[in-house]
Amino acid sequence: MLIPSSRRRGSAPRRRPRTARALTGTVCLLALAGTALAAGPAPAADAALPPAPVSWRADLSRTGADDVNVRYDAGALRVRDGSVSPASLGRDRGYASAVLETHHVDRPVNRVAVDLDATVPDAASVEVDVRGRAADGTWTEWRRAAAGAPADLPRYVVDVQARLTLWNAEGEPTAAVRAVTLTAHDTGTAPAESAPTTRASAFSARVYATREGLVGHTTANGHVIQANDHFVALPSRRALSPNGSGQYSVQVCGPARCETAPVWDVGPWNTHDDHWNPSSVREQWKDLPQGLPEAQAAYEDGYNGGRDEFGRQVANPAGIDLADGTFYNVGLNDNGWVTVTYLWTEGGGDTTSFPTWGTDVSIRQQATTASTRVASLPGPTTVRVRCQVHGQLVNYDGYSNDAWSYLPDYGGYVSNIFIDVADAWLPGVPTC
Repeated sequence: MLIPSSRRRGSAPRRRPRTARALTGTVCLLALAGTALAAGPAPAADAALPPAPVSWRADLSRTGADDVNVRYDAGALRVRDGSVSPASLGRDRGYASAVLETHHVDRPVNRVAVDLDATVPDAASVEVDVRGRAADGTWTEWRRAAAGAPADLPRYVVDVQARLTLWNAEGEPTAAVRAVTLTAHDTGTAPAESAPTTRASAFSARVYATREGLVGHTTANGHVIQANDHFVALPSRRALSPNGSGQYSVQVCGPARCETAPVWDVGPWNTHDDHWNPSSVREQWKDLPQGLPEAQAAYEDGYNGGRDEFGRQVANPAGIDLADGTFYNVGLNDNGWVTVTYLWTEGGGDTTSFPTWGTDVSIRQQATTASTRVASLPGPTTVRVRCQVHGQLVNYDGYSNDAWSYLPDYGGYVSNIFIDVADAWLPGVPTC
């Protein structure tokens, strides 16, 4: 196929063939046997009955790159090193996180219940969060699931993933999680996000930012902080991306410029303060308005006695921590106010859909080929583009382009070379 001359600078190359509390003492909430529990078929006699739930038992022995400070021995998951804690929290407490393997369900579901077989000493705790991936590839936020309190997901999903978070006091015995069984349901009631929304743009708020620093320390998702690093910390695990991923990212706008950065740590101050969510679905502090961090309310108005969720006196109103590279890049020289857009909310913001071409196309954390690869497009598909930037000049098969598009569903950038349109700079798409 010949390429029009209009595509030669910043254009797509010639086409390639398109191939394709917590629990105390010893807890056993469910007797478990085998590796999977399959629910029987729904009764054929009554078509009005909801489909039977589907259950499966997670494989805890397969620890991987997304896990943090966890070990599996004697048939259980435990905290490996009791001195490790998320960098942004500054707490002396043993912490571990295990992101379990994604499980595909054969029909859309919107509720997930969790049963544990675990021993949890008094000084320890175990939290279980679940999230789902919809048929269009978008992930929900993580939602807490506990015994008798299943997680209701904000939309129907076809893939389910669970995450275990273990805590223990430094030097104290760790919890031992022997088995996790998940049961997925269709509640028969459409989730809130299934209905049309009245606001297409991602939610934004002006919040106080502090510099995280802490080079050499470990974040909540296992990333070892580097000098001039680019990521943020938010005070809730609901939007914590796996290590190296930008699945949950924010745009931070400071005095000089804006930057898109992934959420890789939890803090400052709190760990259950998803202040970007509407008050009705906020995990804690439901009497605070959307966009107001609890730490800011505590610092400015004496909310919660001026203390955070751990009882510490709040010394600043911070609702976000910025890694050094992000902090200085947006123009901050000291802690200060920034505008944060939470790119995964409300569908990721105003977007335009475009076709792509090529196989194994890399999506990068930043607009450069040296940046972390956060995902890939295995073959031609359609993607939602929120904005575009001028980044590294990419040369491919004799053609070049320095434009990159931000894909909110993947939390990263793709070279515009692989957007299947004639224009190098996508029409109608704003600059990030």
